[in-house]
Amino acid sequence: MSVVNPPESFKPRQVRCPACAGTSFYSPSNPYRPFCSARCKGVDLGAWASEEFKLPDETPPDETFGDPRLQ
Repeated sequence: MSVVNPPESFKPRQVRCPACAGTSFYSPSNPYRPFCSARCKGVDLGAWASEEFKLPDETPPDETFGDPRLQ
């Protein structure tokens, strides 16, 4: 029985893991994609849940709030 190598287009794409910057395979065989492991996926989820990825609010504070001269 001969083993058939998949064509070049069917090899999984290698990407950088967003958590550890290691190599990760972006394919259906990697259940954690784009992460390389369950640990990296969990670290990212924890950072997201604790709002570490929150964008800063650049709106100026309301000037009338708390100013007794304007009330």
